[in-house]
Amino acid sequence: MNHDFSYPFAATKDLLAVSDLTVVNLEAPLIQNCPPHESGFKLCGRPGFAAAMQLAKVDIATLENNHIANYGRAGVAETVKYLDAAKIAWADRQTPSLRDVRGVKFGFLAFNGVAETINRQQMTVQIKTLRPKVDVLVVAMHWGAEYVTNPQNAPGIANDAPGEIAHLVIDAGADLIIGNHPHWVQPVEIYKGKFITYAHGNFIFDQMWSYETRVGVIGRYTFYDRALVQVEYVPVLIENYARPVPMQSKEAQAVLDQIRAASEEWARGASKKGNK
Repeated sequence: MNHDFSYPFAATKDLLAVSDLTVVNLEAPLIQNCPPHESGFKLCGRPGFAAAMQLAKVDIATLENNHIANYGRAGVAETVKYLDAAKIAWADRQTPSLRDVRGVKFGFLAFNGVAETINRQQMTVQIKTLRPKVDVLVVAMHWGAEYVTNPQNAPGIANDAPGEIAHLVIDAGADLIIGNHPHWVQPVEIYKGKFITYAHGNFIFDQMWSYETRVGVIGRYTFYDRALVQVEYVPVLIENYARPVPMQSKEAQAVLDQIRAASEEWARGASKKGNK
């Protein structure tokens, strides 16, 4: 059995390491007795991945998604234990992560709207409570229908419309939204001067069955004091079920062009559909 847990990060660790802060969505619990499986959607990973994330200079893992509790509260608690040991901070809907970067105070919260309905009042309270304590407030959202280009809800699975929730999060005080769950790269939006990435696509994941599920982007968000002054995306393509590799030239540009086209369509009115 191959125990090289660093393999998935081999082609991207240098990209991640140059950032002052690197944030990931941890989509599965890390447990000692993670059973091998070739099918199904009860996900887990082994503890060695915490050390691999540490080597890749991951600073914060968000723990709000529809799989982190696949092995119950005990699985989440075990995951937190390994993250703490690797000195990787974590954030969820009740526990913010606070980091000081060159004198700027960053705060992170995360919320999940898949396989449950977002409690909008509680979410708003959490964001408003954190707002005066930080200079920059980042919210990670797990939301929306899978395998679609435009953000939209999935009745019975993800009932909250991403467009509506995004605006609510910004109105409550967030400066940046980092979205995920659809497994495809989705549009971006600027709302009241704040930036929303609806979905970054897959990063380290084993959905090799289509080009769209193999593609993702690493988001680079540059702040000058409290202001977001630049957003860049590095397109990646998953190889061998586990390792994202930066895309080059025309292939990379095609992904960026797709984001632009989808964002322009969203701005022209698709957001109204997504808010129903």
